[in-house]
Amino acid sequence: MTDPAGTSVTSPGSRPGGRTARVRAQVLDAVRAELAENGHDGLTVEGVAARAGVHRATVYRRWRDVGGLLVDVIEAAGETDWRPPDTGSLLGDLTALNQEIQESLVVRPSFAVALMAASFHSERASQAQTRLWADRYAQCAVLVERAVERGELPARETDAQGLLVAATAPVYHRLVLLRSAPDPRLPEQAASAAVLAAAAGAFTVRRERT
Repeated sequence: MTDPAGTSVTSPGSRPGGRTARVRAQVLDAVRAELAENGHDGLTVEGVAARAGVHRATVYRRWRDVGGLLVDVIEAAGETDWRPPDTGSLLGDLTALNQEIQESLVVRPSFAVALMAASFHSERASQAQTRLWADRYAQCAVLVERAVERGELPARETDAQGLLVAATAPVYHRLVLLRSAPDPRLPEQAASAAVLAAAAGAFTVRRERT
């Protein structure tokens, strides 16, 4: 597929094979490492090519520039076979999800944090990351569906994305905005608050009467 700016990227349904796949994997691994270690300002095509062990002309030909590299590394994240947690309860699922998020934010260097920062410097990367977030929220909607089936939530339409944002936002706020030290209790505390609010109907979709 091609992004709006014309940069060639690979979609999940058109993964290349053979040498092309190996080169892509090497280059994207190099992007992740360079971005995590040096941030967006230190990310260059030359640095990525050197770390990946490929000629810079290869990188320029396929990805054109840093923006193209960022778009493809985000697209690649959407290709991974990730599945939402399934612990048997909404609290357990949201806690496990928050633990995954917290781990990705506190590891050093954190590629997740670096990528979020880079998205502010590249419109194409920002758009790609927005698409990835939307896909992740859609995947995680099953947590809410299962909770309704188990009777943990009111048998009415629940705003799944609103609930998920409420459950995960404190983790991002504490670790990314406030730069607080990681708290092992935070994933469950944030999840518990969201579950209590959801059970009380805080995220029930209220439709206007016609």
